[in-house]
Amino acid sequence: MKNRVLFVCIHNSARSQMAEAFLNQICPDEFEAHSAGLEPGKLNPMVVEAMQEIGLDISGNQTKAVFDYFKSGKIFTYVITVCDEASAERCPIFPAITKRLHWSFPDPSSVTGTHEEKLVKTREVRDSIKRKIEQWCEETCSAAAA
Repeated sequence: MKNRVLFVCIHNSARSQMAEAFLNQICPDEFEAHSAGLEPGKLNPMVVEAMQEIGLDISGNQTKAVFDYFKSGKIFTYVITVCDEASAERCPIFPAITKRLHWSFPDPSSVTGTHEEKLVKTREVRDSIKRKIEQWCEETCSAAAA
């Protein structure tokens, strides 16, 4: 049985969406990833563009509310917050969670500048999230095999 993972950030528009896509791509046999936001907004078009550059199309994704998952009673093995520490503290405590993790990444939505400047910063966040997911999959899967 796959471990369910829920990635949470503020608006479910950028970081959590990228983390969900990467985990489902990198470790599909071990994990089933979902994402949600504390205050769901609209999918960030800059993030959609940055993900399309590397062959991941998230343009059809919808933003979801973390409290809807909470109320649904779904069980997650991991809930991973990818926002800042203060925002992460607003995340509900899910019943029966094995692990709650916090990985802080900068918010691509807060970047200002030209389209190209925003895209450069969004790519940096995207690549950081991808590296973290790859490292975590390697650690988690090798620990499970031991």
